[in-house]
Amino acid sequence: MTSYTGTTALVTGASKGIGASYAQQLASRGADLVLVARSASVLEALASQLRSAHNVRVEVVAADLLDRGAPQAVADTLTKRGIEVDLLINNAGMSAVGPFLTRPLGPNVDSVDLNITTLMGLVHSIGVGMLERGRGGIINISSVAGFQPMPFQASYGATKAFVLSFTEALAEELRDTDLRVMAVHPGPVKTGFFDGTTAGMNPKAVTPERIAAKSLDDFTR
Repeated sequence: MTSYTGTTALVTGASKGIGASYAQQLASRGADLVLVARSASVLEALASQLRSAHNVRVEVVAADLLDRGAPQAVADTLTKRGIEVDLLINNAGMSAVGPFLTRPLGPNVDSVDLNITTLMGLVHSIGVGMLERGRGGIINISSVAGFQPMPFQASYGATKAFVLSFTEALAEELRDTDLRVMAVHPGPVKTGFFDGTTAGMNPKAVTPERIAAKSLDDFTR
């Protein structure tokens, strides 16, 4: 995949942050898009802007990716619309912030469901079609948190360690095919990641636009 023109890319968590930046970057490089997130209205606004600016096809699939049936539902929607995905970008993710034992369990479980179960489900439900067609690409957004334990983000760091291990294993399984699989490991990024928490963003955080652009360049190579 040395050029994105004529390809179709699916981006999860596309309504804001890194996901929206991937959508912008891919559209500017000629890719048609499928945007997936919970907020249909936000996705439609972004889709309209991208269609006007770049003359590409942009489809919107509103889905709550915390629902364990969501990966197959998204795949079924693609089939009904006659869309074949050439590049899957698993960007949707969340974190529970704070001491593990003194805060509710629920957000930690949600983090595992979204960062691991949904990601794995989408890789399978969409990747099967790529393997049958003999071509395609998958980019899983991990984090530098995947390389070490993360006190006060214990479950988040553990989920990103899973993404790292899972992606590298899958890439090796597919070594002799024309499918390419890559993990992206951003450090601090200027997004609303810590909104609603007592944590703050590192002042040296980079922009989501930089992460999207550089990682797509890396994937092309």
